[in-house]
Amino acid sequence: MLNKQIALSPRALSAALATLFALGAAPAFAQSTTGSIFGQVPAANGETVQIKSATGITRTVAVDDRRRYVASELPLGTYTVSLLRDGNVVDTRNDISLRVGAGTEVSFEAAAAKELGAVSVSASTTPQIDVTSVDSRTVITAQELARLPLARSAEAIALLAPGVTGNSGGYTGPTGQSLVTFGGSAASENAYYINGFNTTESQRGLGGLTLPYGAIEQQEIYTGGYSAQYGRSDGGVINMVGKRGTNEWHFGGQVLWEPAFAQADARDTYYTNGLPASPIAGGLYDPNSRNRQWTTTVDAYVGGPLIKDKLFLFVAAEAERQEGDAVNNVSSAKPYVDYRYTTPKWYAKLDWNITDSNILEVTGASSKRSTSGSIYDYDYSALSRDAYINANDNTKTGGDLYTAKFTSYITDRLTFSALYGKMKTVNYDVPGNYDGSLTYLTDIQNQNPAFNGGNPIGNSQVTQSLFNPNRHNDSNNLRIDLSYQLGSHTLSAGIDNQNARAIDQGSQNSGPGYYWQYAYTTTPNVALIPNLGVGAPANYPNGANGYYAIQYVNSSIASVRSAQRAQYIEDKWQVTDRWLLSLGLRNDQFTDYNANGEAYIRQRSAQWAPRLGFTWDVNGDSSFKVYGNAGRYYLGLPLNPALNAAGAYVATQQYFTYSGIAADGTPIGLVPFSNPVSPNNTYGVLPDPKTVTAQDIKPEYQDEFILGFDKTLGSNWTYGAKLTQRILRTGIDDYCDVPAIENKAAQLGYTVSATNSCYLINPGRANTFTVVDDGGAYRSVSLSNAEMGFPPLKRKYYALETYLEHPFDGHWYGKIDYVFSRSYGDTEGQLRSDIQQTAASTSIDWDFPALMSYSNGAQSNDHAHQIKLFGYYQITPEWQVSGNLSIVSGNPRNCLGYYGPNQTDPDGYGSYYHWCGGQPSPPGTHRLPWNKQLDLGATYRPAFAEGKLGFSLNVFNVFNSQAILNAYPYYQISPGTPDPLYGSAVVRQQPRYLRLAATYDY
Repeated sequence: MLNKQIALSPRALSAALATLFALGAAPAFAQSTTGSIFGQVPAANGETVQIKSATGITRTVAVDDRRRYVASELPLGTYTVSLLRDGNVVDTRNDISLRVGAGTEVSFEAAAAKELGAVSVSASTTPQIDVTSVDSRTVITAQELARLPLARSAEAIALLAPGVTGNSGGYTGPTGQSLVTFGGSAASENAYYINGFNTTESQRGLGGLTLPYGAIEQQEIYTGGYSAQYGRSDGGVINMVGKRGTNEWHFGGQVLWEPAFAQADARDTYYTNGLPASPIAGGLYDPNSRNRQWTTTVDAYVGGPLIKDKLFLFVAAEAERQEGDAVNNVSSAKPYVDYRYTTPKWYAKLDWNITDSNILEVTGASSKRSTSGSIYDYDYSALSRDAYINANDNTKTGGDLYTAKFTSYITDRLTFSALYGKMKTVNYDVPGNYDGSLTYLTDIQNQNPAFNGGNPIGNSQVTQSLFNPNRHNDSNNLRIDLSYQLGSHTLSAGIDNQNARAIDQGSQNSGPGYYWQYAYTTTPNVALIPNLGVGAPANYPNGANGYYAIQYVNSSIASVRSAQRAQYIEDKWQVTDRWLLSLGLRNDQFTDYNANGEAYIRQRSAQWAPRLGFTWDVNGDSSFKVYGNAGRYYLGLPLNPALNAAGAYVATQQYFTYSGIAADGTPIGLVPFSNPVSPNNTYGVLPDPKTVTAQDIKPEYQDEFILGFDKTLGSNWTYGAKLTQRILRTGIDDYCDVPAIENKAAQLGYTVSATNSCYLINPGRANTFTVVDDGGAYRSVSLSNAEMGFPPLKRKYYALETYLEHPFDGHWYGKIDYVFSRSYGDTEGQLRSDIQQTAASTSIDWDFPALMSYSNGAQSNDHAHQIKLFGYYQITPEWQVSGNLSIVSGNPRNCLGYYGPNQTDPDGYGSYYHWCGGQPSPPGTHRLPWNKQLDLGATYRPAFAEGKLGFSLNVFNVFNSQAILNAYPYYQISPGTPDPLYGSAVVRQQPRYLRLAATYDY
């Protein structure tokens, strides 16, 4: 039975607290939902600083012997900061707004405090440069979101940050949002947070739950250098903080419409490398221009005091509905789909100021997506819809989360916080009107034309895989944090524990439990996969012309779980008035369990992750900052490997020649020319958990180094530059060359017949395997990296970032940044974007040595040049215009074929080797074109409505650029036989579309 308890280790907690109090300090806030206020005060006796929020919370903090003060872990909001002398107010700053995770300087001039009791009131804003932060981040506020033309997703916001690009694999998150990559890393290596709770999708790490757009108070995008409080990411962090109620009631709503008539046609896809055996519509492969969609969104919010100064509520809801018609490619079992997507979201937050020293925050959020529709046949020659086939699958994705956070300002120097939350995400997929008597077919365009009269024969089975209706993921997260101000030191420590479960994940084939794929080869006398016993079709009846069929059997449904633990300690030391050091240390532990609840990977020894940073306030006035940091970042294993490398799944293929095609499209007159085979030994046997991983396997981790500066230019500009280097030191992937392990065991005198499909290893280095000999004894078998036939693991990223920014001055805001970067090596990380593989940490890389031949080069998320320019201009009090321009150089376009000059298939993987037509083809040999996008917006707020009513128009991709973001990489469908789709577009930029909106805020 799965453990439902929160596995908080008392030993780990007591060790962290003992270390903390031994230093006379305690830890800082959790994943950042707060900000801080700091500053300098004039020299005098009896001074303190009072900080009062718009929600009534009041804190009074001491002034140290350097005449400095700091108030940390303040909830986001608006504050009044007052200088007190002997309890009397002598100076005040109003309307101080905080940014998440940042320090806001509020200093007091000596002259203002000379006259006791004379109060000077003035507004203050965040200084242009935050000299208290050592990390690299971009913070976007709700006000900026309302002004900029952006798609309504956390990822679209993240794209404003330098070094963040759209993923090239077309990966999407739990509710369909397109994912992003940070600093060359894979799209699965990021972390998502809502109000301090980790919402990252746990099975593959692909995205996370996010807030309704109108509920976002601020979004923080970490692109590097983050503190020891953050972990489980070697990409980036998207941290969303939701809005909260204040002492004034506010409500409002918005209606948005993206009409179909204002959308440009997508570009059609054509065969680029010849034609298949039985083309359906000549050279046409996918008539994308016939796709149509329209979207309407309605959202509303209300927030205010339930009890003034005590209890506050904020509630927001959003309902998006998208309808459309999708014409899929000619080989799809769902040619034409009339679909409906509904995406309901809600967010609620309750804030209770129990006292000035104790705060309770309760958050609930939900983001879901439901789909339904109807499937029709399609005449690809006439480009017209034909007869109804079936109902489309009913799907439900996304989920709900609930969190509670308690903060206690125990003294003016000591703060305690605890957060606990739960999240459940569903992955419901049930076919409509499912007919189990039909067999699913794929690639019917490769049927032998002698048996179909030149017209492919299919059937109405649209379901390839069946899923358990109970399929879902559960996770919970517990954090305990302390923070203590000890003179010039801000000391912090805490624990960060997370549990995740994948319930009834996996699938099985529809129909009779298998499906058919049609294929052909122009070299029928050549054995297809000799080492698996797959011979030459010509040696069997009806195979001389090269046509054959493959029967696939796939089945894997299981429940698995993981436990991730971490402790951290950190010291932010204000060495002098101008120098700040950040010294942190994080320790992560990871344990993963198979379907029987047995641990197959235990990474419980210390995984030390030091984080070192500094800032130098060069002039002492926050006008020129030099900063740098170095850090190590560990990434826990997703749940996915527990379902395959550590699971009992079946994935076999059997090859047949055939003498005809039945009326339902299935092959008849079958003659097998192989047994059921599996390149990965996947025959449904649950492996002994002691044998699944290499001994002493290390977690994936990356080292990062940053050096940069920020400087003011006059009173209205800031500029800066930053150098970044990231080096992936260790990865985890699966190794499937079981015979190599068995052969080495035989050399050592052991007789081993392994039932493992693949083993989890640290690629690019020596690994020691645990095997079971024929007598049942456990044996150790070591293979050097040379014996495994692999290159050393390498993923390196370096970047130079420069920017120029004009802060908003009441009239206009603008920022331009340029990033030159390279991401290169022999692995992308957890994923393979070029082939759109989603098997995180069990990618095709490192399975066999031939697959890694010529693998070194520019990786899929490599973009040498990125230029981003965005801003807005307040023409008059009623009219505002905005723009967002992105110009990004193309990523690699790979060519994958059969292995070596003789174009063989030594591992049974087909056209997946880094060879192209018998020539080596390292990644990055070819490049895709630059992608450019300009988005424009205009907003009108009529004076008669006192700014409460607004109308806006946004046009996205104004020039309708549809650059290819991912090209079909497979050069051949069999040795010597070209693949007609090689080089065609798999992912393109979204065509131009328009969004109209009406907003009312009261």
